Amino acid sequence: MTKGWTKSDWRAKPRVQMPDYPDAAALSAVEMQLSKYPPLVFAGEARRLKKQLAAAAEGKAFLLQGGDCAESFAEFSADNIRDTFRVMLQMAVVLTYGAKVPVVKVGRMAGQFAKPRSAPTEVIGGVEYPSYRGDIINGFDATVEARRPDPNRMLQAYTQAAASLNLLRAFSTGGFADIHRVHSWTLGFAESDKAERYRELSNRISDALDFMSAAGVNPDSAPTLASVDFYTSHEALLLEYEEALCRIDSITGQPVAGSGHMIWIGDRTRQPDGAHVEFARGVLNPIGLKCGPSTTAEDLKVLMAKLNPQNEPGRLTLIARFGAGKVGDHLPRLIQTVQEEGASVLWSCDPMHGNTIKSSTGYKTRPFDSVLREVREFFQIHKAEGTIPGGVHFEMTGQDVTECTGGLRAVTDEDLSDRYHTACDPRLNASQALELAFLVSEELSAQREAARKVAF
Repeated sequence: MTKGWTKSDWRAKPRVQMPDYPDAAALSAVEMQLSKYPPLVFAGEARRLKKQLAAAAEGKAFLLQGGDCAESFAEFSADNIRDTFRVMLQMAVVLTYGAKVPVVKVGRMAGQFAKPRSAPTEVIGGVEYPSYRGDIINGFDATVEARRPDPNRMLQAYTQAAASLNLLRAFSTGGFADIHRVHSWTLGFAESDKAERYRELSNRISDALDFMSAAGVNPDSAPTLASVDFYTSHEALLLEYEEALCRIDSITGQPVAGSGHMIWIGDRTRQPDGAHVEFARGVLNPIGLKCGPSTTAEDLKVLMAKLNPQNEPGRLTLIARFGAGKVGDHLPRLIQTVQEEGASVLWSCDPMHGNTIKSSTGYKTRPFDSVLREVREFFQIHKAEGTIPGGVHFEMTGQDVTECTGGLRAVTDEDLSDRYHTACDPRLNASQALELAFLVSEELSAQREAARKVAF
């Protein structure tokens, strides 16, 4: 993307949120080995995603990005991948009906192994240990040995990502994603006594599918009804891993991050002169940029210029994460900054990270109502500013966990201990994620109806 850029230039920049490996020789050996492995994704896929994100920025598509807070080696299984993929398909069908535009499906999968932490150490049982930074870096167990950064973990992460992608590609094209099958799963959710408000929308989707079938539009005549495009994404935090999987696109000659279709820069690593921005600016992939309360207008201007100097549509997604009740304090000024610069960006809402609290029972959690409130505030402000709310970004799982409170099943603080499995941050469970999709679909439908009335 930038002349004179090389994939190792980030090494000369200030680095944060990255481990110091005690064995430099072992690290070098792993990087060398990874550099010989095939890339996990390919440039053509990244370019196709970029085009779809460009459509979302114009309101002609909608981005659904979701998946694990941090992927785990221990929790890795085909069933877990299948369940999360299935819920995302269900959410996408509901959102497509509400928005009346294609939904771009991007998983936080096959690479989301590293996590930034608020402190370098943590106290467990009265003993201070290095913080757990994700399975690609160190172990979760509270021992000195487990918490020591181990470069060989990158090889395990690569193997798991490759296996995940293999399964996701099979699910995407092998009939599992058939729209009629996906909606049949959703009907089960809407038939529960507590989901009555979603039953009407679910029935309308059924009617639409029945009409299409009667008109001869079915998976045989329209193969797109039986398959989907599904992309992967992760925070590009561990730059040794990212550099080792960076490749040159044989068609354009441009560098591509081979670790995932879309990579993003976190709110803690978006320093304009930092290592993470330096790496991301040089690859052709779509780039996400988390924007929190401390994001200044000047920083955003510099970051947009660095990450998207050609102002290419679909290249840059700004992922707003402020917290319920705080969106109005920050989002309008950032929208105005983008407009002043004439920048082409896709706006997405991450309502998870600004709404993390400690429950009365001591567990870190996120109240469903706060997550929903931030999404609604995001839509309201874009309506007021005359701009396009182009996507949502959720930490979620297809598993029946109890990590976020609220939702139809009314998970309480006391319930959190039942199935609290996350290694880092709390995730929406399958029911909560699908419920949220119904509620976001209502927002999208109302937005579309308002636009229609203005047009006429």
